[in-house]
Amino acid sequence: MTEMLRGEYPRPQLVRADWLNLNGVWNFEFDDEAAGEREKWYEHPSFSRTIQVPFCYQSKLSGIGDPSFHDIVWYHRNFTVPTAYQGKRLILHFGAVDYECKVWVNGRLAAIHEGGHTPFDADITDLLQGADNSIVVKAVDYSRDAALPRGKQYWEETSAGIFYTRTTGIWQTVWIEPVHDLHIRRIRLTPDIDTNEVSLQAFVQGWDTGAKLQLKSVISFAGQVVSEDSFSVTGKDEMRRIRLHDFNDHGLGRWWSPERPNLYDLELTLLVDGEAVDTVASYFGMRKISIEDGVVLLNNRPYYMKMVLDQGYFPDGLLTAPSDEALKKDIELTKEMGFNGARKHQKIEDPRYLYWADRLGLLVWGEMANAFRFTETYAGQITREWLQAVERDYNHPCIVAWVPLNESWGVTNILVSPAEQQHALALYHMTKSLDMSRPVISNDGWELVKTDLVTIHDYEWRKEVLADRYSTVEQALQAKPGNRWILVPGYPYEGQPLLLTEFGGISFQKGNQEGWGYSGASNEEDFERRLADVLQGALASPVLQGFCYTQLTDVEQEINGLLTYDRQPKIPLEKIREIVQGRLYSF
Repeated sequence: MTEMLRGEYPRPQLVRADWLNLNGVWNFEFDDEAAGEREKWYEHPSFSRTIQVPFCYQSKLSGIGDPSFHDIVWYHRNFTVPTAYQGKRLILHFGAVDYECKVWVNGRLAAIHEGGHTPFDADITDLLQGADNSIVVKAVDYSRDAALPRGKQYWEETSAGIFYTRTTGIWQTVWIEPVHDLHIRRIRLTPDIDTNEVSLQAFVQGWDTGAKLQLKSVISFAGQVVSEDSFSVTGKDEMRRIRLHDFNDHGLGRWWSPERPNLYDLELTLLVDGEAVDTVASYFGMRKISIEDGVVLLNNRPYYMKMVLDQGYFPDGLLTAPSDEALKKDIELTKEMGFNGARKHQKIEDPRYLYWADRLGLLVWGEMANAFRFTETYAGQITREWLQAVERDYNHPCIVAWVPLNESWGVTNILVSPAEQQHALALYHMTKSLDMSRPVISNDGWELVKTDLVTIHDYEWRKEVLADRYSTVEQALQAKPGNRWILVPGYPYEGQPLLLTEFGGISFQKGNQEGWGYSGASNEEDFERRLADVLQGALASPVLQGFCYTQLTDVEQEINGLLTYDRQPKIPLEKIREIVQGRLYSF
């Protein structure tokens, strides 16, 4: 726990050397009577509890561990502005607060945000009162609202089935960083391996002051500088294509892949009238994901995706990992079992996970946390938050697909509802408008409209049935697993790659945790046999371009993980690896 409280820099794609971590002990209060704002708690906070930020109150690591409904919660802490920060603008950052929140600094409103998974910030410079200051946060969740984008968070007090304990309030790092009046707000990096260039787009805060602004970029690989460039800033964003003058031996040397996660380092400096006022560090991978003639390509070569479904939950922290090392360990375990990717399920994952996926080499499908009921309000909420998520994670080379909807969650009548079909189409096209470099899946699992990949969920456990069902494209599209149409009528198959993106789900109780899964194993040998059967059934298909096995770990009452909830293998990792890699078993 101490590592997460101390923290690694929480925004790995735009790093500044100087920052103040505000994780740790905050004062805390439930507001079940909704009295706090009426009584102006933000002016004179006097709260009866404490909580360990960034853990939600429902989690053990928060120090509270109360799973009951408390939809309005308040936080308070004091902080001291370091002497070195004087004369700078101070930006207060929140990694994620679920679901709505207001932030006050010294009793004055600093920020309002909606959306439980995306970051926000506020310039609090003009709200400060000397060195000693106060922050108050009010977070509002809507535990019973099925139209709220919530992912796997259950709308009942006790988790059940495929739904888990809720997260209310702050669940990612809170921090402050000092910046110059003129500073780099964000950057957007787009690699092009075909030309050996990277597109750099920098967004500059305060560009219109009349001063002479320049950006200097230095790109290096393994400590060796491969590009230096300087250019003038004439608008709020500037874009340059930078040629990487280095030797790339057909991708074996410097392209990014799970097998060779090569990364370039970037240092970007903003100069005002020749003086450096802001320096940020970032990185990128020269990586291309594309589709040609119905085949998924990574770096212009066919690539079979062997992924695992990863819910991103932890026994003591729920959506929040207990440490940065725990995020890294999940990726290491995934790779040790022979998988080359993970589908982060119903969760916009902490950027630190994506950082380790970039560094260690793991493909990631970025997926939105969905709602379960369609309303006009929901449509606006999910759209705004999803576009923020795509913007936040655009630079990560590990992300190779976007999944705005899953299994018709939030669009349960999409098969017959024109409005819900248009909603799925809108999310597809808006995602493409922000990112033309990655495939977008309109509704992962079934009832797809326009989509770049045709992805199917099928929990059939018999090897021979799976092998027959996916022996041809026609068989796969007509199978209707779970009695669901793969494609919505009126949206014909257009030759897209086929992937089996949920299957398996074999339950096996290891230890004291009881629960359920999609098919059950009685002992380790039976579990191994069933695992081999479903994976052989998928691997035998001549038409599938990849798969996503359900799932990485047990979660609460679900016991269909390859690992227990506390990350212990149910059978030896090397046995799982042999099966995933297609070394066939005969029993």
